[in-house]
Amino acid sequence: MLHIQKHLLLLSLPPCATASTLLSLRHHGLFSLTRFSAAAAAAKSAGHFAVEEYLVATCHLTPDQATKASKSISHLKSPSRPDAVVAFLAGLGLSAADIAAAVAYDPRLLCAEVDRTLAPRLAELAGLGLSPSQIARLVLVDPTRFRRPTVISKLQYYVPLFGSFETLLQALKNNSYLLSSDLEKVVKPNVALLRECGLGACDIAKLCIPLPRLLTTSPERVRDMVAQAENVGVRRGSKMFRHAILAVAYISEEKIAAKMQFLMKTLKWSDAEARIAVSKLPVVLRSSEDKLSRVSEFLISEVGLEPAYIAYRPAMLTYSLERRLMPRHCVLKYLKDNGLIESDKSYYSAVQVTEEVFVEKYISPYEDTAPHLAEDYAAVSSGKIPTRSRFKGPKAGHASAQTA
Repeated sequence: MLHIQKHLLLLSLPPCATASTLLSLRHHGLFSLTRFSAAAAAAKSAGHFAVEEYLVATCHLTPDQATKASKSISHLKSPSRPDAVVAFLAGLGLSAADIAAAVAYDPRLLCAEVDRTLAPRLAELAGLGLSPSQIARLVLVDPTRFRRPTVISKLQYYVPLFGSFETLLQALKNNSYLLSSDLEKVVKPNVALLRECGLGACDIAKLCIPLPRLLTTSPERVRDMVAQAENVGVRRGSKMFRHAILAVAYISEEKIAAKMQFLMKTLKWSDAEARIAVSKLPVVLRSSEDKLSRVSEFLISEVGLEPAYIAYRPAMLTYSLERRLMPRHCVLKYLKDNGLIESDKSYYSAVQVTEEVFVEKYISPYEDTAPHLAEDYAAVSSGKIPTRSRFKGPKAGHASAQTA
């Protein structure tokens, strides 16, 4: 039987399968079925096949998992077919733990015929250029879909869309429904709509990581997301539209409207200013109201920025108050108060740069004139106010209160 299975696996490979493919499959142990020949004798008892015992002893399921899984395969009368499936999976390179996970997820996988279902599917996937290890990972994502013929057409569509099998696999781990959703009625209409909005394949792939169910959501729901993104002031085709979709996805129109009202009230913005801010940085809609309140109060009351100025630079609203906005303000104030930099030096230019650049521009040049500046800045950034801090006044006290 093992010889026949091995022969069928070889015959099932398509003519386009290269010698390197065959060598790769052999290297990964695909045809090393003989080491599992002893499994055929497992869980046999006087003509009766004990399914639960087999699942525990051969597939390494826990007793609870075996009890649950056995309900789906109670009709099996012998271990011959499950043995062949286990050997096939092991030949792909799946570990005992991997096989246990696959069987627990989809017990009926053990009922599949290796020569008529699994081996042909393997050959088709190899024909698409997938390596044995990639095929093994696909099996782990969704054993059920792996053995169905439709998986081939799905992969032929998704791999070019996502740019690579690895990127697709990442999306599949978050949403295996990509392999079961209707391409023609659901997925393709959603992709077409997103393309109409100016999103390319790369943009769509990036969206599917934080929004794994985007392509498998009903087209009507996706149209609503597009409309909501436009309603908050982000136009189709802009580079921010992808971020706008991410910001409004799966949030009701009422909640989005309430958030816009909150922004206008808290930051003293007009409707136009709120839309300007959101169009420049849609993710601000997902910031918590508590953070927005604290940051806006600091920027307006302590730093002295005008609300309209903030509207055109909304990134400041997303920075950490305690670790970025406050410490850098303290440094700039000290340098300005001591005449070490121009009094009109932009606060925004100081907070938008990376930590490395900030230290290089605002800390390092003053090691001689302000020897404790670096130490005090590090302390304030970690939530501490050093005893001999050069950062005096209400700002230091404010930082202490915020980090208490």
